Amino acid sequence: MKMDRMIFGKLGLRRMRCIVRHWSIAIALFVGTSIFAPGLAHADDWGCQVILCLANPGGPEQYSECVPPIEKLWVALRHGDPFPACDFGAGGSQGTFVANTFASGSYCREDLLYWGGPEQSELLCRATGAINVDIDNQLYTRVWWDVSGQGRMITEFYGAGSTEMPYDPSQSAALFLQQTEQQDDFGGGGQ
Repeated sequence: MKMDRMIFGKLGLRRMRCIVRHWSIAIALFVGTSIFAPGLAHADDWGCQVILCLANPGGPEQYSECVPPIEKLWVALRHGDPFPACDFGAGGSQGTFVANTFASGSYCREDLLYWGGPEQSELLCRATGAINVDIDNQLYTRVWWDVSGQGRMITEFYGAGSTEMPYDPSQSAALFLQQTEQQDDFGGGGQ
């Protein structure tokens, strides 16, 4: 518990507990509905588990309960399977949604961009993709997955208590090229 408070701070931990409580209620309602109305079509609860784990400011695999559903997600995404769905039930998601975007030279974190391809002339990204989790229609976390093809991930947290400002990954290439140009100008003696 002390470690959680050091990592998240009081506000972050309270917000995470609030989110977990909110999602727990939603999942309980979902499970309850599926028990009492088994004829209704519904999504697998794996999608709901994935969303809850991806929303964790400490990273999607911080808690052992999240490791199996998240590892299953990475395998599915690597095989080109669609992102799992979560049926929020009658109450709906209330502005909560998840979007997976495959990374490229034109959609990446600036620090993950590099020159590759033939003659090192192609701008590439060290991550395979980014998953944006929005809560209450606001970016809450962004998880860059399969960084450097080694299964690593980077979690960016933008929820309550965060000092980070969200950025547009589609603008990172322009910033990277601008910095590269400035370094070339500086390194070349200002020519």
